[in-house]
Amino acid sequence: MSTLTKTLIEEIQSAPETVQREVFDFLVFLKSKEAARHEGREDLLPLAQTAWAADWNTPEEDEAWRNL
Repeated sequence: MSTLTKTLIEEIQSAPETVQREVFDFLVFLKSKEAARHEGREDLLPLAQTAWAADWNTPEEDEAWRNL
């Protein structure tokens, strides 16, 4: 395991759970973006939906958009 990997793990472990979720979402987004680049396409909408699902799929968001 590289020094960078060890340092990342230590930082993630010491972060609050909310930050860990954001880091996870961002990592998934970056990996998907990189995979899409290698496939010769960059369809970012599905990546954004995955990355922001935790923020978008809440009762508060549903209420905010209910009358639109």
